Amino acid sequence: MKFSVRYNHVGYAPKGPKVFLLTCDSTDNPLKGMLPWFEVFAENGERVFGAAMAEKGSCSYTDEFVWEGCFTSLETVGRYRISVVDTKGNVLVESKFFEVSDRLVLEQLSSTLKSFYFQRSGVELTPDRAGKWARPAAHLDDCIEFHPSMEREGTWNAHGGWYDAGDYGKYIVNGGVSVATLLLAAEFADDRRVAFGNAELFYAGSFRANLLEEIRFELEFFLRMQDTDGGVFFKVSPVRWDGFVTPKESDEAQKRQILGKSTTSTLNFAGALAQAHRVFAKAYPGFAKQCLEASIRAYRWAIENPDVTYPHNTEGSGGYGDERYDDEFFWVRAMLFREVCGKVCVDCGREGCDHFRNRLLSDMEKCPPSFGLDWRDTQNLGWIALALQSVAPDLQVRARNTLKVVADEIVRLASEDPYGLSIRRFIWGSNGEIANHALTLFLVNEWFPSSVYVDCAKKMLDFVFGKNPVDCCFVTGSAWSSPKFIHHRISHSDGIEEPIPGLVAGGINADRQDLHRFPHYPGPQPGFSYTDERVSFASNEVAINWNAPLVAALCFECLN
Repeated sequence: MKFSVRYNHVGYAPKGPKVFLLTCDSTDNPLKGMLPWFEVFAENGERVFGAAMAEKGSCSYTDEFVWEGCFTSLETVGRYRISVVDTKGNVLVESKFFEVSDRLVLEQLSSTLKSFYFQRSGVELTPDRAGKWARPAAHLDDCIEFHPSMEREGTWNAHGGWYDAGDYGKYIVNGGVSVATLLLAAEFADDRRVAFGNAELFYAGSFRANLLEEIRFELEFFLRMQDTDGGVFFKVSPVRWDGFVTPKESDEAQKRQILGKSTTSTLNFAGALAQAHRVFAKAYPGFAKQCLEASIRAYRWAIENPDVTYPHNTEGSGGYGDERYDDEFFWVRAMLFREVCGKVCVDCGREGCDHFRNRLLSDMEKCPPSFGLDWRDTQNLGWIALALQSVAPDLQVRARNTLKVVADEIVRLASEDPYGLSIRRFIWGSNGEIANHALTLFLVNEWFPSSVYVDCAKKMLDFVFGKNPVDCCFVTGSAWSSPKFIHHRISHSDGIEEPIPGLVAGGINADRQDLHRFPHYPGPQPGFSYTDERVSFASNEVAINWNAPLVAALCFECLN
């Protein structure tokens, strides 16, 4: 019989919930109804807490029996370990040391945000900011050809932007939901006037300053991807999949090309740029105006081209196929409604308000909210935009109440799961999904404050940082158990032993699409579908749309 302790390997905030799990590799309770006891010891060996654990029952996706321990009342800053004993005082299992500190969330926020800097394309990463991960500029993409399928002569400037994932492609669709999530964090960090100032953690001296800098870097790329007719190209990619080579080696080995346009890429662009108008209006009014004008042009192109499919070319990049457009239209209309109504903007007067409102009523019926944001199903961004606008109080109330119903369901599902998750199956990028569910709870808490939402969200983030069946902190460089061999071309080609820090591995993925590469999963159960191996692209790749919700959720955790 093997016992394991599942806990946040980085640590816990002094005022936050401190929950861990004890598991054994049996679906039946081996202690025959007797509750195990746990004790918490400080680094100097002093016993500082002790209590009985509670049964959580069997876990269907790991074939484990699970108990839960809680030491929330321990608020003293320090380093601690957990020891679990049976009724006779025999030690069943012990944890490694972890911290209790207010600084932990800020440190993780800094690291996960900076991962976007390491994903920058086309620019030099300098030693003063990148440290030992500095690298020369590559993939300038300022004079690239159109894909042959477009039957278009000439070249295009698509410089900048973030590499999307573990490869060297740059995508508008996945970039759209990612930058929109970061823009959401920027809105609340500004509105709440929270001082995230710490020169050690944030290069520009504050979280929001760094966040806006990084967002703008991606948005400048977005603006370059808009064609003269208002439509937006879908992606930039190499001709074929790269091996695990550096950006410079990739650049020298093969050419890159631009693909598109599509309805989804154009609407992703329009939604993100409308939101950017709100976020950048005070600090950079000229840039904000440019964003809004570009958003309106893109929306009009999409109205005239409502069902242009994505480019079905995946020679060296992901497909990001999506044949449903209602949710993207809803997102854009809600964002533009928020920015246009009651104002006069370029080429769009007050009459725009009726245009958007009339269509939004239909959009809300066709696109009910999901548990979190997703690149394919973006309707939650529409609901959030309506919840944040104040032009139409009736729509605001409806949106907030609708999202509250979603949050309550997330809490209910999490309460029924031994690991405290609201997901019911592990998909590709499950860590991104978990972070997005936590983000929904934090958002709803802004309108309906409740410790139930906040505590549930924080416990979900504990899963990402170690309280999970595979005993792994899924964020590189954050803990002793962090991934060392992520599926990420830069990290495996730069000659640095440690992977780039702050990257979120996709996580447990029951579909295991990489079995033909022979990864070594730790068990056949769905909950053990993760391995820290480069070949495991299905569980160990990284992506900006998994990092973005973790950045936003950690930002809200700092606010709470």
